[in-house]
Amino acid sequence: MSDGFVVAVASGKGATGKTTVATNLARCLAGAGRNVQYLDCDVEEPNGHVFLKPQSLDKQEGAIEIPSVDLNRCTACGLCGRICQYGAIVCIKEQILIFEQLCHSCGGCWRLCAVEAITPTPCAIGEIEAGNANGIEFVAGRLRIGSARTPAMIKQVKAGIAKDQIAVIDVRPGTSCPVVEALKDSDFVLLVTEPTAFGFNDLKLAVELLRQMKLPFAVVLNRCGIGNGQVEAYCTVEGIEIMMKLPDDRQIAEVYSAGRMVVEALPQYKEQFLLLYEYLRGLKTGTR
Repeated sequence: MSDGFVVAVASGKGATGKTTVATNLARCLAGAGRNVQYLDCDVEEPNGHVFLKPQSLDKQEGAIEIPSVDLNRCTACGLCGRICQYGAIVCIKEQILIFEQLCHSCGGCWRLCAVEAITPTPCAIGEIEAGNANGIEFVAGRLRIGSARTPAMIKQVKAGIAKDQIAVIDVRPGTSCPVVEALKDSDFVLLVTEPTAFGFNDLKLAVELLRQMKLPFAVVLNRCGIGNGQVEAYCTVEGIEIMMKLPDDRQIAEVYSAGRMVVEALPQYKEQFLLLYEYLRGLKTGTR
């Protein structure tokens, strides 16, 4: 695989093994001599560091700009409130109310204020950590507790994607706005699921989202051996390729619980991740 390829690892349902796939794939890519990044975009519950164990973490504040009003300049014309689609700034008579959590930092209010009474002010929303994990460039976002700006935090994590490297994005579970933000501009999506009733239901929701976004994807089926085969039958009918199957193996669960890498603790599974790598390489080179 040549460099400059973005692979997002997502799941409709939580606890399907998404981070297991993302971290072990990144480790295999690095072991194959590729320049690889791992970006943890599950900014509300990042846990990739538990497995990759990055060193020498550099921490930087993640922030967005929100409006600040100089009441001595403000003429209470109300234009700022009228143009804000999110109701983040409201003019009531001569009083200006700012609702920080609603602000999307579009900049419309301070750009259109005729008397320049509104200026952008930094607002901390979290922290971005960057380091090296045995040859993997590690980047993770951690949203500040109480902040509702998950998409903004994800966007700042993704700003660290290098165009000359393979980027593995660990996406939060679900199909909400933060998931959409994390999936944007991906070259390919690995959709991790499990053969349970909840896994099947959320898989269908995730597939619908990816098709609406027109992103190419394939499925990784974890915990094979349980369920009634409904997930595999669905993938067959829908023409969705199942790229990798991991069994319902107690050893994998034990390794995960100890914060260890599956491909290192259980070498018998390394071949499957290498085959997954070869599949992605084929996509990049056009041989698939």
